[in-house]
Amino acid sequence: MEAFSDGVLAIIITIMVLEMKVPHGDTLQALKPLFPVFISYVLSFVHLGIYWNNHHHMLHAAHKINGTVLWANIHLLFWLSLIPFVTGWMGENNFTTIPVAFYGAVLLMAGVAYYLLAHRLIDLHGKDSEFARAIGSDRKGKVSVIIYAIGIALSFLQPLVAFSLYFLVAAMWFVPDRRFEEKE
Repeated sequence: MEAFSDGVLAIIITIMVLEMKVPHGDTLQALKPLFPVFISYVLSFVHLGIYWNNHHHMLHAAHKINGTVLWANIHLLFWLSLIPFVTGWMGENNFTTIPVAFYGAVLLMAGVAYYLLAHRLIDLHGKDSEFARAIGSDRKGKVSVIIYAIGIALSFLQPLVAFSLYFLVAAMWFVPDRRFEEKE
């Protein structure tokens, strides 16, 4: 499961970078129209890196998987696979309302899917297991989903503020989740 997920994430990142078009021109001014696309790419790359890092550590702490866990993992990969699309759409449209809202919706659903995956693993390992203790209350995960939801709502009023909230979540998670590192 881990190798498959790593491969899918590598493909997602590759697709995302291939969507960035080479500028027509050889001056710094030729890069200016690509700035929103590049900023969108950087934020999405960081989000994907965060998911990959935490997914990696979580799976190393897991001692077993079953069909329910496999489907929960596929659910997470589905939402992550939409990141290149919403990244490109948001960047190409200079952070306008609907693309920013959809970007937030994909991040929100990826956060929910990660939560579900973690809790399917808890169900499998037991509520009193070392794995369950490592997950703990998952306060940062819950706060992230709330911030994404607020960002989606704000995208209809101030899309750049919403984008800033998505950046805030990435900043919160930039330092890898250490809950599992001690359990590996």
